[in-house]
Amino acid sequence: MPFYGGDELATVYDKALDEGFGLVASNVAEPNVMMGLIEGADQADSDLLIQMSGGAASFAGNGDPEAGLRAMGTYIEEIADQYDIGVFLNMDHQTDMDFIDMQVESGIPSSIMIDASHEDFEENVARSKKVVEKTEQADEEILVEAELGQIKGVEDEIVAEEAFYTDPEQAVEFVERTGADLLAISVGTQHGVAKGKDLDLKPDLATEIHEALSDHGLDTPLVLHGSSGLQPDQLSDFMNRGICKVNKDTRYQYEYSRTLFDLYREEPNDIVPPEGVEDERDAFFNDVEWSPNKDRFDPRVGGRNVRERIAEVYAGLAEVSGSAGQSLYKSATHR
Repeated sequence: MPFYGGDELATVYDKALDEGFGLVASNVAEPNVMMGLIEGADQADSDLLIQMSGGAASFAGNGDPEAGLRAMGTYIEEIADQYDIGVFLNMDHQTDMDFIDMQVESGIPSSIMIDASHEDFEENVARSKKVVEKTEQADEEILVEAELGQIKGVEDEIVAEEAFYTDPEQAVEFVERTGADLLAISVGTQHGVAKGKDLDLKPDLATEIHEALSDHGLDTPLVLHGSSGLQPDQLSDFMNRGICKVNKDTRYQYEYSRTLFDLYREEPNDIVPPEGVEDERDAFFNDVEWSPNKDRFDPRVGGRNVRERIAEVYAGLAEVSGSAGQSLYKSATHR
């Protein structure tokens, strides 16, 4: 079954750390982006890490995050079964311990990211360690990602006005005390819309953190959040500095809306009445000669375009991150 858990995901990270590539962890809140991602990963022969935040799970569940996780978890499993790559699910930027309990009990996620980076160091350690202890009670392995340092910008309900860079020696202490499987670090990236040229990036800091962990016998994959504004050369550079997971969300949100916008603006009169025609939406235009074009407004038309564009974007990102051609779970008969 291509929808895998923490054991298999850990194997992917081991290979990524050894060979200097990373998984592009891609956020979803609805099925079209998810389907596009799986198609793009299959085209690139890359294993795929899908992500859901608490807000995304709530959106998918009509206000109920637990229902959203179960619904999307089933959706991902059913669609992933049509493909021949490894697909994983990470729960991104989690802060609600009750929701985390549900995630562990359900066994749906492959990994969980606990975000207590907005707390002081000791509280961050305590909360992150607590999640590690919770996952140790799960029937199947669930990896835990924690974050040290703050990334500027807004992610779900977490807001950081300023960036606080991760200290290498503090990172060692944090991993040793929490037992976290992955560590998200702050090296100058930013959540939301940002341009690589405007970021105060410190790629050498990622190297220092990676080397400090290695010197203490900790082969901990590092995670880069807020990477949507990074240019390809910047992203590739981080892959050789211990970064094995790169988060993307804002880019897909933009591609989703831009793809639909481009479709509808090609022939706007297929959607909106031209000047001089009364906009009788409530009567569905029964009393005017003009009518909308179903070949354009049918959601399946726009949905297919969105999936194709997301697939194209992901395949390109997989090439940049180095995960293209690296699937551990593509069977030999399909290579």
